[in-house]
Amino acid sequence: MSTSSLTVTAGTAGKETNRQPVFATTHWSLVLAAGDQQSPQSAEALEKLCRTYWYPLYAYARRTGHSRENAEDLTQAFFARLLEKNWVAHVDQSRGRFRSFLLLVMKRFLAVEWHKAHAQKREGSRRHLPLPLDTAETRYAREPVDTATPEQAFEKQWALTLLETVLSRLRTDYEREGKGCLFEALKPCLLGSRELQPYVELAAALHMSEGAVKVAVHRLRERYRERLKAEIANTVTSPSDVAAELRHLFRVLGRSG
Repeated sequence: MSTSSLTVTAGTAGKETNRQPVFATTHWSLVLAAGDQQSPQSAEALEKLCRTYWYPLYAYARRTGHSRENAEDLTQAFFARLLEKNWVAHVDQSRGRFRSFLLLVMKRFLAVEWHKAHAQKREGSRRHLPLPLDTAETRYAREPVDTATPEQAFEKQWALTLLETVLSRLRTDYEREGKGCLFEALKPCLLGSRELQPYVELAAALHMSEGAVKVAVHRLRERYRERLKAEIANTVTSPSDVAAELRHLFRVLGRSG
């Protein structure tokens, strides 16, 4: 089942819930608020974003023609320099969205900085950001062959990474509550049409009534929507950007489907 088939729609982004607002202190807004002061909280927030969203840049590097080995080196070198040089403080036009900032700076890195970083590879980086690059090519090889541009490949992988991150964190929430098995059983209900969900079969497997299963699925979807909005909020600077970013995400997935 493809993550891009998730039933949450962009129209839900504007709906409010009774829970805490998603745009409290979020990662990207915290990074930008600190500016070039690089407070410990800002640096930690930036590193967390980089560790989460490194793969779309690896896919971008591969799509631009770099070999597996070069793409791995390039991705690691890019994030090392991003953190060392505090490039965040110098890119004003992209500060609205973290994905836009990353892609713009990556393009500049490829054009200007990559040959320097490649020449200095043996010296090592002063700030090495641990990334699971050993999994990158396996993940990249699973992608279907298409004619997408490097920019479109980046956007698609950004969207998929965001959705996978949301699912992973929601799974952690359920496991913390002792409901990991319930999450795994109900997770398919986030996919496809609601009318086609096998509530009767799920009820029998979970030893629950059909009504209880429907309530549990409804709660799962609500929590998924909240987690999705919160994760998007981490990558934009204003709460007013969340709905637009969610619509963009689903447009990207619609094009790739």
